This record gives sequence, C-alpha cells and structure tokens, in this order.
Amino acid sequence: MKKTFLFGSALTTSLIFSANAFAQEAIPAAAEEQNVDTIVVTAQKFEQKLVDVPITISAVTGDRIRELGVSDLDELSAYVPGLNIQEQSANNPGVVIRGITSDSGSAQQGPRVTLYYNGVDISRSRGSYQAIYDLERVEVIKGPQATLFGTASAVGAISMVSKRPEPGVSAMVTGGIGNYNQTLLGGFLNSGDEKIAARIAFEWRTRDGYVENLAASQDEELYAQDQLGLRLSVRWKPSDRVTVDLIGTYDRQRNGGTPFVSGTYATANGPANPFGDANLGGSPLSATALGNSQLGLNRDVYDANLTITAELSDAITFTTVNGYRDFDSREVFDADGSAAWYLEFAENAKGWQASHEGRFSFQSSNIRASAGWNVFKEDSTQAVPFSSEEGIFLQCAANVIPGIGCINTAGIVTAAQATALATGGRFTQIPYSSEFINGGKNTAYSVFADATWMPSPALEVTAGARYVWEERTSTYFARVPRPVLNPTATSLVPGQVDTDGQTFRASGTSHAFLPRFNVLYRLSDRTNVFATISKGRRSPVVQLSAARVSGVPQPNRQDVPEETVWNYEVGLKGAAGPVSGSIGVYYQKYDGFQVSVQQSNGTTVTQSAGTASNLGVEAEVAIKAADWLQVFGNVGYIDGGIDKDNTFAPAFSGARFRLQPEWQAAGGFTINAPVTDGVRFFVTPSVTYRSKIFFELPNRDLLSQGPVTLVNVRGGVSFADGRYEISAFMRNATDKDYLLDAGNTGGAFGIPTFIPAEPRMFGAALTARF
Repeated sequence: MKKTFLFGSALTTSLIFSANAFAQEAIPAAAEEQNVDTIVVTAQKFEQKLVDVPITISAVTGDRIRELGVSDLDELSAYVPGLNIQEQSANNPGVVIRGITSDSGSAQQGPRVTLYYNGVDISRSRGSYQAIYDLERVEVIKGPQATLFGTASAVGAISMVSKRPEPGVSAMVTGGIGNYNQTLLGGFLNSGDEKIAARIAFEWRTRDGYVENLAASQDEELYAQDQLGLRLSVRWKPSDRVTVDLIGTYDRQRNGGTPFVSGTYATANGPANPFGDANLGGSPLSATALGNSQLGLNRDVYDANLTITAELSDAITFTTVNGYRDFDSREVFDADGSAAWYLEFAENAKGWQASHEGRFSFQSSNIRASAGWNVFKEDSTQAVPFSSEEGIFLQCAANVIPGIGCINTAGIVTAAQATALATGGRFTQIPYSSEFINGGKNTAYSVFADATWMPSPALEVTAGARYVWEERTSTYFARVPRPVLNPTATSLVPGQVDTDGQTFRASGTSHAFLPRFNVLYRLSDRTNVFATISKGRRSPVVQLSAARVSGVPQPNRQDVPEETVWNYEVGLKGAAGPVSGSIGVYYQKYDGFQVSVQQSNGTTVTQSAGTASNLGVEAEVAIKAADWLQVFGNVGYIDGGIDKDNTFAPAFSGARFRLQPEWQAAGGFTINAPVTDGVRFFVTPSVTYRSKIFFELPNRDLLSQGPVTLVNVRGGVSFADGRYEISAFMRNATDKDYLLDAGNTGGAFGIPTFIPAEPRMFGAALTARF
C-alpha cells in the first residue's frame, strides 16, 4: 500500500505540473524568465540546467548558503531532503544519503558516499571534511552514480564546487562575533583578465566550547572550535579553447574535545546528564601515551587540483582532472565520559589519496556522450592508542573489589583505591597502555562510458556503465602488553591481541560492472518526467586483525563480501508560473549490506547483515510569490532498514538504518526588499524537522533521539547597492536540547556516552564588497 500511495502521489503531482506548465505558455516572456530554474549543474559532466538532468539532484548555490546562514555541511544537510550529516567532529563526519551512512574510520573499509571537491574524490572519512566558504554550489546527487562519480557513490554523491577566478578585480571581507566568543573572519580577493586570473579565499572561525568541562587538567571547554581554511585558485586560458584550473587548499582544525558525556557516571555537579557539565580529564599520561595532554582534534589537510579542459573541435572536448590530498589528524578523547582514568583513547589517522581522470565528451544535436578512464590510489592508516590505570579499569569493568564501586554519586572516582587495595599498598597506580594500527593501501582502475540519445526534442534516453578493477591491501599491528594485576591474562582489555612486533598483511582483488539507465521526457520546456535504474557497489573488505592460535598471534582475516544495491526511481521536475519544484520516488534493494559493529575490546568490525531495502519519496518546492519574496520547502520520507526475518544476521532483522529518520522536512521564506535607494532589507527564517533516529545497530531506544524541530533565522540590511551589509543569525532559536550521537566507544564497554548537539547560537557580521 505504501508503494502504491507513493507512486500514485508522484503521478498525480506529475499531471498537475504538466497541466500548469502547458497553461503558463501565455505568461509574458519577462515573467517566464523570472521564474525559470536557472541553476546550472555538472552532475552528468556537461553543463545542464538542473531541470534537465534525469536524476534526483538537490543543488544549493553559494549565495543560498549565505542566505540560510549555515556554516558547515551538517547544517546545510537539514535543508536537503534525503541528506543527513552528523558531524561528531571534523575527524569523524557521518554522511547519510537516503538513510544509508558512510562514517567508518577504518582504513580497510571503503565508503558508500562519494564526496567530491572540485571534481576529485575525497571520500576517505578522516580526510573528507571540507569547509564550505566561497563556493559556487553544492550538488547532492541521490542514488548510485558509479558511471558519473565512481564506485564509492553506492548511494549517492556530494559535489562541492569552489568559485573560480574571473576577469576583473573584486574583493569581499566579512568579520563577525557571537555568543560563546564566536569570531569569524573571511573573504576573498579576485584579480585578473580574460587570459589569466587568480582568486584567494579564506575563512577563520573560532568559538569557545558549549559544554563545560570540570576537569582542571583541561585548558578548553568541550567542542571549542578553531578552524582555518585557505584556498588559492588560478585560471589560465592560453587560448579560447583551452582552460587550465589550478587550485590549492589548506584546511586546519585545532578544536576542543568531543563531549562524550557518560550516561552512567555522575560529575561533581550531580547525576549523569548529557546536557549538563562533563568531567573529562583524559589520562594523566596522555602526552606520552596518546600524543597530547589535551582532549581535542589537531588536523591538517592539504589538497591540490589540476583540471584542464580542451575543446578539440566544436563537438569534442577532452577534460583531465587530477588531484592529490594529504591528511593528518590526531584526536584525543575520553571514551568513558567520566573523571575516571578508565577508557582514554586517541585516534591518529593519516594518509594520502591521488587520482587521475581523463574524459572525452561529445555533443551534437541528438547525441551527448562521454567516455574515459580513472585511476585512484590511497594509502592510509588508523592508529588507536589506549591508556588506562589497571586497578580503575578492572574495578569499573568487573567490580573486582566489592563495596567501592567505580564512581559515586558525587562524581568521586572511588575505583582509584583499587590498585592500592589489590596490592596491599605496594602500588597506588599501575599505568597501562596499548595500541593497534590498521592500514589500507587501495588501488582502483576503471573505464566508463555514458551516452544520451535524443530521438526527438521531447525524449532523452541514457545508458552508461563503469567497469572497475580493485586491489585492496590491509595491514594490522597491535602492541598489547600483559597486565600486572592480572598476569594470567594476555591483555587488560579482553579480546585485544598483541602481534608480537609483526605487522600482518593481506590482499585481495575484485572487479565489478556497474550500469545505469535513464529516460527523460519533456512535458513542456519547463517540465520533465524521468525514470532511472542504476547499480551501486561498496567494495568488499579485506578485514584484518589478530587472533591467538595455540598461544601464538596469527593474522585473523575475514573477507566481507561486496555490498550491491539496485536503485529504481521515477520523478518529476518542473515549473508552473512562479512555482518550481521536483518530486521523486525510489526503491532500493541491497544485497550483502555491510554494517559496522563495535566490539567489547573497543574495536569496530564490518559484518554483512544480509539483505536490506529502502522505499522513499523526496520533494522540493520554491515559490516566487513576489519580486521580493520567495517561499521554499522540502520533505523526505524513508521506509527502510534491514529486511525482516533475516536468517543471515538475525540480530539485525527489521532494524532501521543508523541515523535514518523516517521523515525529514524544512521550510521557510526569504524577503529581500528595497527600503530606499541603494538600501535593502533581507531576512530568511526557516524551520527544519527530523523524526526519530537510532544511533546504532541493532536499534535500542536508549541510543536514539526523538523528533527534533529547529528554528533558524538570518537577516540584515545592505547599503550602497549591496557593497556593505550588516547581518545577524540565530540557529536553534528555541534552544532545543537534543543528542548529536549516543553509544560510541563507551557503549562497547557497557557504558554508553551521549554527545549533546549545539544549543542556541547567535551572532552578527559586517561585510564589505569592493
């Protein structure tokens, strides 16, 4: 019944748009130009109007990003149906398209969602965060797009396109302040002519943490922010037919610790409360054992991009896109969420990615086609050091000395007595540290072709495919000493296995053929219907760890088969008078659905959960009610999860996907009206809604967040025909308490932690354009 209802809704809306579109032909040309969707995208590797692309795309321009007052992709995702981005930290973003997430930090596992930055894949989780300043647009392409965006786009792709240099001299500078000592300084300088031009853009944001940390050893509150982005772009046109773009980007974070607040242990201020104060002191040996005495993230990313486009003839163009990205991040975190020296971890993720693509494009009156090749290489590691005190660990984990507990209701770490009691006073502390490192060295070669045939002005038929061959090499190393207080055990944390100084290695190869088929039919110049079938794939995993066999450490290899998905979709895009919008209905069927499961030893492993499915609908609408007023709204609905009666993995049977809301919606309006000559007033209030989500698989109500409605607003006044602007913003205006995440590493040890989302944020900015 749900399928019938959703497809029926799409058909009904299609007929309404069709009738209105034909009826509006009598509208004067000037009014029609005012209402036609003019956003141009390059999702199919050709410049096309958004309305003419036969796949579901949400495109947000850089100007629209400013109007909404958002500063990161996670905030932007609330305005895109079918997209949900959870930014636990810049080191650990969770990107969810149509309810399917891609957030594993393991170097051995491939992503599901492709993040593209200026045409280059940056999908490796720990290196993917990118600030969204001075962008031309962000395109969110839903559904498998292997032909267009490579094999990592099993469920979709996010393409960020920065602004290119242009002829002339222009500049902008913005300075801002806000609560929690927010500061903002950003802008750009552009200079050049038709032959060569350069643009430098930057953004520097700082903020105090919004969760107070009672630990005296820590200098900053939790979730403090210090982020800097720099980008230099050069465009050279040696001739009318050749364009060379060289872009270099540096991204840096020096952010405060993540507030993993315990749901079990109280602070000195009283009972555990995820929206109260925290007491996260980390390890007293953190500087040596974990690499930094302070909780938080130190991350540096360097990115270089060279794109050359050459028009070989009026019909044929050759484009080569080449990229290199290097990331190095260390995040120190307190996984138990309490004052105890219990579960103190760091993650040091580093690596590089390089890619080269060559593509020939052909365009005539009735054929549009492209074909080419791609080479992608990456080499990355994820090192996870651990620090604890043996007595505290054993007492908090197993209550080895009855009567003293772990932490009392006043927040005092009573388990700190355990070592002295267990050794008769010989020792008061026995520090313990271990470390494991997983690595991944992956190479993918692919060839692709895509062709669109237009037998008539109203009809387009597209077919394409990508063939990919991959080689994946995984490595694993672990240093796990025997504990002093329990010398018969091989490790303090059950399940951790020392590799005896060896680095284990395993390799595997795979290949795949990934097709797509599209049909687009023009009901009018402004309204199209489309249908698509496409196949997506998440690479198989060569999962490598260690196990003891007859007391000897041995490689523990588990091959997790590839995950495949078939996506079936119909939709409508169009405009009728002042109204424009889209609606799409999709059904996705997964085989070998891969899930990440945290183990009791603090590690995360990948498993196959068998089959899964998704049924959903997405709709967007914009209404130009007047020259000075635009109303917008969108909604997404998803009915999906692991299939019920799942005999392959019964523990996951019937579970909803992690971070998948059933409903997601946003709406608002923009007023941009003249006040006097050269003076304009503008304001964009908006409301976003997300229904209940689960943070982990299998689903538990404890580790979930109920429905969340947020009210946001940005507005101000511009002077001197837009040269100067005073603006103010407020996010989460009602100061809603809600969770960003729950469970986490502490959950694997039976003590889940909870991360509070941003409270009310507000500020003001002054902008000058030259």
